[in-house]
Amino acid sequence: MGTASRNREGLAAQVAALPTSPGVYLFKDTRGRVLYVGKADVLRDRVRSYFGPSLDVRHVRMVERAERIDHVVTGSISEAFLLEANLIKQHRPRYNIRLKDDKSYPYVKVTLGEDFPRILRTRQLGDRTARYFGPYANAKSVDGSLDLLQKLFPYRTCKLTIVQDEEGRGKTVPPSALPGGRPCLLYHLKRCAAPCVGKVTAGEYRAGIERSVLFLEGRYGPLVRELRTEMATASETLDYERAGDLRDRLRAIERTVERQEVHAYAGDDLDVFGVALEDADAAVQIFRVREGTIVGRDHFFLEGAEGASESEVLGSFLRQYYVGAATIPPEIVARTVFADADAFVAFAEGRRGGRVRLFVPQRGKKRHLVELATRNAEGSLQQERVRWLADRGKTQEALQLLYASLRDHLDIEGPPTRIECYDVSHVQGTDVVSSMVVFEDGRPAPQQYRRFRAKVGDRNDDFANMRDTIRRRFSRRPPGAQTEAPERRGRAPGPEEGVPPTEGSKKDSWPTPDLMVIDGGKGQLAAARAALSDLGLLQIPVIALAKEKRHAAEDGGMRVKPEEVFVPERGDPVPLAPETPAYHLLQRVRDEAHRFAVTYHQKVRSKRAVRSILDEVEGVGPARKRALLRAFGSVKGIREATTGDLAAVGGVGPALAERIKQSLGATG
Repeated sequence: MGTASRNREGLAAQVAALPTSPGVYLFKDTRGRVLYVGKADVLRDRVRSYFGPSLDVRHVRMVERAERIDHVVTGSISEAFLLEANLIKQHRPRYNIRLKDDKSYPYVKVTLGEDFPRILRTRQLGDRTARYFGPYANAKSVDGSLDLLQKLFPYRTCKLTIVQDEEGRGKTVPPSALPGGRPCLLYHLKRCAAPCVGKVTAGEYRAGIERSVLFLEGRYGPLVRELRTEMATASETLDYERAGDLRDRLRAIERTVERQEVHAYAGDDLDVFGVALEDADAAVQIFRVREGTIVGRDHFFLEGAEGASESEVLGSFLRQYYVGAATIPPEIVARTVFADADAFVAFAEGRRGGRVRLFVPQRGKKRHLVELATRNAEGSLQQERVRWLADRGKTQEALQLLYASLRDHLDIEGPPTRIECYDVSHVQGTDVVSSMVVFEDGRPAPQQYRRFRAKVGDRNDDFANMRDTIRRRFSRRPPGAQTEAPERRGRAPGPEEGVPPTEGSKKDSWPTPDLMVIDGGKGQLAAARAALSDLGLLQIPVIALAKEKRHAAEDGGMRVKPEEVFVPERGDPVPLAPETPAYHLLQRVRDEAHRFAVTYHQKVRSKRAVRSILDEVEGVGPARKRALLRAFGSVKGIREATTGDLAAVGGVGPALAERIKQSLGATG
């Protein structure tokens, strides 16, 4: 009997001995390291499911590495949720989907247990007399909100002990704790009400704190109504200074609402979640909707999501997020359901002390909010990857790992210093363009980017266009040949785009790449290789990066098959782990080539649209066309202009103006 079979039988025996109580289970390897932490309503049944036939690849690997299964019995599933989240934070298991840097997320704390409460940013929970808001992903955004709040409703941030005197005013304990017996600079900047020297009573000060809490909760409606009433009262009693101060606060709150205002349904309180998943990384965007308006938004990054579906990422995130969340709304909205949703709802209701609904909208405004949150999550994940690549040390690591992954399959001499990537862009064979982007030392070199216009007969043939692009990139232009000017980025017209200089010119501007990357699969790779073969340049290493594929999962979510790397003379893709820096670098290079190609394609299409309309008008040459576009901005502006307006343009005149109006199908 093999070692794997004996190990599996040993685990099965441990599963049979598990209790049927709620609790938490831990898979551990031979060295005692925690591989996975999970919670269950019935421990034995849940752990037994990991040995069934429908297990996904990620959990199959986890079971293969596991040596033993530990467990902790809890009194309820809610206790199991809390313990699971704490153990994931403590051990950061390899096969759990985990919040990145989850120990450092900030909260806003209101010290309601003090006579004169403070409002501050904290990373520690546990004060039962305080009110918490969060967690938030960005400490700077928290500080910005608190800065605005302190302008609206001045509060203290000092650590002085301030209590009420006999008249209800503040005093420091001991009195000598206040240096000089005078309030600090914040009082003079109107950022603090100075309870330390009795400038305000405890009741007046706490009223400002209560309004601050309304602001933090996103309850702008009651807050605005209360301030308007107070402003009207101050105006009637001729307290114009007070009325003006309240007016300024109202305007600041209204500006805040205007920046955040995206309505769902009037009066709704809900949290909306969008998930973006790429390889082993994931991002979750949350919209906090209060009284039908988005009052806060945040994004969180997760790791360990390799092979996981969107629903798995969502379920794991919600369990970890709401364990530490200060508040739970009555409705949680997302794009998909997830396993153990009923147990999660029971846990959330226990934490909230009221009903919680998990809702997956199919249409309407809430569906729109989910899609908006998803797009924001995708953008945040992409930006995170760009920031990662901005780290020069990590790009060098990525180049080393890329070399290690490819050296057994390509004739590559070392980490690729110069990488060139090619992509073709068109719409059903029209306006076909292709791009070449260059990365040097793992970083973009935009001054060396190049763009190509297709010259092949069948413009809808991606393989032929790729072959032509590579041929033009590496061919030498015959001396004296006449070619059209190139489209170059930030350079004066020179040799034909995609063709290196002739003998006697500067060859240094077109060095040979250490690695070529083709956007596509086996077909595009074969086309590029054919072009290199024609030119006798098969010694240049070349690979292809095929796009990821999405397919529906059994749980209703979406699974993502990672992008695949193909090399010449090998049928199956090269194994390159999705979570590696090398994999991310290839994606960045390919995405930049795609962006550059699409941008040029859009430019070519817009030029063709203008040319195809105005160039058909007899008597309109390049100079008159430029004059018309300068005068009216666009073809639409020309079409809407009167004949007299057109005739007033220099070089046009009444007769040509009439022909232009007739050709554009408009009268004026």
